Amino acid sequence: MIELNQLRCFVAVAEELHFGRAAKRLFMTQPPLSRQIQLLEHALGARLLERSNRHVSLTASGSAFLRDARMILEFTGQAQETVKRVEKGEMGRLMMGFTAVSGYWQIPQIIALATQKLPAITLILKEMVSSAQLQALAARTLDIGFVRQPVPLFPLAYQCVLREPLCVALPPASPLAAKARLRVRDFAGLPFIMYSATEGKYFYDCVAGIFAGANVVPHYVQHCSQTHTILGLVRAGVGLAIVPDSARHLGFPGLEFRPLSHPDAIAEIYMAWRQDSDTPALSAFRQLVTAHSAAFLKQSRRQEKS
Repeated sequence: MIELNQLRCFVAVAEELHFGRAAKRLFMTQPPLSRQIQLLEHALGARLLERSNRHVSLTASGSAFLRDARMILEFTGQAQETVKRVEKGEMGRLMMGFTAVSGYWQIPQIIALATQKLPAITLILKEMVSSAQLQALAARTLDIGFVRQPVPLFPLAYQCVLREPLCVALPPASPLAAKARLRVRDFAGLPFIMYSATEGKYFYDCVAGIFAGANVVPHYVQHCSQTHTILGLVRAGVGLAIVPDSARHLGFPGLEFRPLSHPDAIAEIYMAWRQDSDTPALSAFRQLVTAHSAAFLKQSRRQEKS
């Protein structure tokens, strides 16, 4: 059986063409070096070196084998480096889930930063509703997810990484467009496009809770699961809507957005992962997201107080 140390010894002698210099280069004495070459030649069944008291040269077999020996050592070195980088979390692959609305702005920012700071970590993106992400994390088909609401489920852990205000989407022709900021009571009796209670449960619960707390009852004309569909209906003049502020980044023409004055008009995104994950890249990615989100959370809290 050929051993890597035998290859290192052979390459050193083949490049130096001198056992003394090769032994010094390898920090060993000449007798064990000669023994390693003999063992290698025996394993190959071929003579690799012609040697005399004053001269060392490669045989035809030795010249051919030198190319392969160098390549094997190079690949071995690369493999060792890859293992070290994977172990440190500098390299790897992560299956990442995210909700559709978070993909409008926040998640692309995180992906762009990870591409820059962690270029050897490959992110496989999966657009999924929060409940599906949690199921996938439990089944180990996701490594990390970005969900709207944490659900106590061992061994999942959560960290709030993004907060954004809810705002009002309305057509320019709406009488409410004249106001710089809207209040919940402004919606009383007006046609309103609501999120679906099933597919859009998180935002449905947020908006319904805001209306219930203010004892305001809009006129619900449609229920939709996707924010871009809701914005399309608003643009068509079907009704008003309350959407996350990131919806502005969709760039819908013919729409106005106004801040909503209410302490609970806030949407959050939580990073979710398994506490028992043994994927080193996950820790590095989490640290990157945590550092990146700190500035956004600080800015969000300032906006909430203003």
